[in-house]
Amino acid sequence: MATKESVKKTRKRIRSKVKGTSECPRLAIFRSNTNIYAQVIDDVSGNTLVSCSTLDKEVKAKIASGRTCEASTLVGEVIAKRSIENKIDRVNFDRGGRLYHGRIKALADAARKEGLNF
Repeated sequence: MATKESVKKTRKRIRSKVKGTSECPRLAIFRSNTNIYAQVIDDVSGNTLVSCSTLDKEVKAKIASGRTCEASTLVGEVIAKRSIENKIDRVNFDRGGRLYHGRIKALADAARKEGLNF
């Protein structure tokens, strides 16, 4: 229970500092035990501009499990491609209160490699 409370506190602290605008939206990551989700959000209008997860048909067909770093890498590549298709090349990275390690890092590195800047 202490970990959940710690993540909530960290998430609140990060969200107060990281804001997404129409010029530079927020890349928000949510990691569960079984899947990983990524959204590009414009906080001013409150709209999700682009999203991807390990549950998408495009990603799910290529992976065996959603809880691996390889799955996170694939989600990072897809979210970057979709963002660039929608003329979004620069984002603010919101790690969702989690450490920048493992699946979160794999997703971020893959998105950077595909051309997303943050």
